[in-house]
Amino acid sequence: MDAGRSRLVDYRVLDGVALIELRNPPMNCFTFEMMHELDEAILQARFDDAVHAIVLRGAGERAFCAGGDLRMLNAVSPGFRHALLLHAAETLDRLEHTPKLVIAALNGHAVGGGLELALAADLRIARAGAGKTGMPEVKLGLMPGIGGTRRLARLVNPSRAIELMARGELMSFEQALGLGLVNEVWEAEDADAFVERVLRHAREFGPPGRAPLAVGAIKRAVQTGSGLAQEAAQALERELERMLFQSEDVKEGLDAWLGGRDPRFRGK
Repeated sequence: MDAGRSRLVDYRVLDGVALIELRNPPMNCFTFEMMHELDEAILQARFDDAVHAIVLRGAGERAFCAGGDLRMLNAVSPGFRHALLLHAAETLDRLEHTPKLVIAALNGHAVGGGLELALAADLRIARAGAGKTGMPEVKLGLMPGIGGTRRLARLVNPSRAIELMARGELMSFEQALGLGLVNEVWEAEDADAFVERVLRHAREFGPPGRAPLAVGAIKRAVQTGSGLAQEAAQALERELERMLFQSEDVKEGLDAWLGGRDPRFRGK
């Protein structure tokens, strides 16, 4: 990485929430350097005990992320493209399996690989009227290649997922809400105000009101368990529950309930 080059991913921790911002204007498209920095940021949030949730956003007002940088992809060799695709898929898998809640704040267009990134998050909240979303890769003779096919099919049904990807058309965030691709659509004066609201929402999933270890275990049970056979998924669920029973937060939760007070979780 060039020491003099501006970073393409900004990482900050704000009151227990890691804010990861893609910074490649105007559309915040993926490059090798950005994906490398995104992977680093995900690992940093994963290992930081002070981080209880992660919020992803794109810099500026125009885009969350519009996928891969097409000029860069056109200039590199097929072998490099394949290696970048593999690295991007591994990075999104790492994000999906990080045992902390991840919210994609769709402050602008989320297209192609940008939607694939959003689908690797646990929740997707979009800013009303801020842009469009979809997977138009078919119009380039391509297909979603960093986990988008399986994640989209998991959110909608396989038939609808095939239709959406084969047509390659974009839709509004309001239409995406109707399909279940986003969890909520919020009105906001501008992108920064929208992301501040998402950050406040993310803090609701951490201490003192929520036990972040339990939230992380729920995520692992769903994200990992959904790809396992039923018996293996149930075994994972029981093991995660066994680990939670040993936490200080469970004792606090039980004591609070028996004492008729609100719990004060600490993530321990």
